[in-house]
Amino acid sequence: MSPGSTRTGGVLEDMVLPALRHGGYTCQVQAGVGKRLGLGAHKVDCIATKDARSVLVSVKWQQVSGTAEQKVPFEVICLLDALDTVPGTYAKAYVVLGGEGWKLRGYYTSGALTKYINYVDKVEILTLEGFIARANTGRL
Repeated sequence: MSPGSTRTGGVLEDMVLPALRHGGYTCQVQAGVGKRLGLGAHKVDCIATKDARSVLVSVKWQQVSGTAEQKVPFEVICLLDALDTVPGTYAKAYVVLGGEGWKLRGYYTSGALTKYINYVDKVEILTLEGFIARANTGRL
């Protein structure tokens, strides 16, 4: 991955998927979850399933300061839409923030975005390290 890259594929394959599998989850990568806000196809990085409970996982990688930060609120909205489109299909969704280029990582992971979007019961925004720790121990 180049120094300025925001490509999540390597992070997903090298870190997130092994942690999920170690935690007992089966994974569907680049899985379709309907239409993004009723428009084009909506794919998530992973649907992780354990004990008949499935969660959506969206990984955002920000190596250097850039536009990925602006995409987080939109991703939360799209994940809420995916969860509401087929109620009961997915238990929860996670937005995983990895890389050192985040200026707003603390803001997003603190829950402060709930001032503008009511998502706290359905979507959780975690650091890559926090997500890995939960996934690795099967606690999503």
